[in-house]
Amino acid sequence: MKTILVTGASGFIGKNLCLNLENVDNLRIIKYTLDNSLDELTSFVSEADFIFHLAGVNRPKEEKEFTVGNQQLTEDIINILRSIGKKTPLLVTSSTQAELDNPYGKSKLAAEKALLSWTKESGSPVYIYRLPGVFGKWCKPNYNSVVATFCHNIANNLPIKISDGKIPVTLVYIDNVVNKFIDHVEKQESNNKDYYSISPTFTISLSDLRDRIMNLHDSRKTLLLPNLEDDLNKYLYATYVSYLATDNFSYKLKVHADERGELAEFIKSYQFGQIFISRTKPGESRGNHWHNTKIEKFLVVEGAAEILFRNKIDQQDVIKYKVAGGESNVVDIPVGYVHSIKNTGDKDLITVFWANEVLNKKSPDTYYDKVE
Repeated sequence: MKTILVTGASGFIGKNLCLNLENVDNLRIIKYTLDNSLDELTSFVSEADFIFHLAGVNRPKEEKEFTVGNQQLTEDIINILRSIGKKTPLLVTSSTQAELDNPYGKSKLAAEKALLSWTKESGSPVYIYRLPGVFGKWCKPNYNSVVATFCHNIANNLPIKISDGKIPVTLVYIDNVVNKFIDHVEKQESNNKDYYSISPTFTISLSDLRDRIMNLHDSRKTLLLPNLEDDLNKYLYATYVSYLATDNFSYKLKVHADERGELAEFIKSYQFGQIFISRTKPGESRGNHWHNTKIEKFLVVEGAAEILFRNKIDQQDVIKYKVAGGESNVVDIPVGYVHSIKNTGDKDLITVFWANEVLNKKSPDTYYDKVE
């Protein structure tokens, strides 16, 4: 069993990393936080077979805390390893700001130099990751992550401020960071370069970032989701919903009611189409129309129904499918067929419908006609 030390275990990256390390077999995880002493750090380092050094300071009350929290702590770990004669692999989170001339960047650069000197001296593997803006669940809003701030504020109907929407930010998603980090434990990658990076990264303007998150917020009303095949959209969506208030997980759909029953649209996407659900009273029918190109699927989840088809070219034969809830029987609705669904039971019929495209009211591709 390997023993893994994680410094900064209570931070954003640390929380996500520790949680996922717990899913890896034969690992023992030691967590180091600001509550631990230097003596405890010495003991932890002595036990560790691999060290994730994630601890650092980026929003101190005093500037000198940059040196203590970033440079000094890194040097403490190196000195402990030197004193006990261990060459434990070290993976360290630095920042792209190490290239900038500011107190935070200088402290990160000093820590990097100490690490590079240590690996040259000892041959101990050192993996330095200069990370851009990491985002995802459990990141502290209104602190040092623009994504966390935007997601939290927009999800909770709080204002956000942008001085210049054209400013670009470069982002990387927490799960990609964590997965790459865990790879080092499982595969023991050779230490053959000074700096390492995570892919993919995403560069986006502040205004575009805000607009994407606002669209996610508005999707409860529009029901329209963005293209989730786009990785950035997928990661932003996962992040956004993690900032919903605990009393705001649910929302009501707009229900359209008439003498037949009720119908509500559930979700839409220009990539997968739309899903809606209906409640139909006994003896009532829905449909009696046909499509040129629009494809549909029907799934009865409760009650009993008969789905009828008549080919628009062959007007003679009516095709009938009997379906019932509990059968998980999906019925395809071919184009060019007039179709309807009738509740043949003695209780409400609940049906889920899927269409391959979002309804375009100006060109709905729906032509009314009776099956029989």
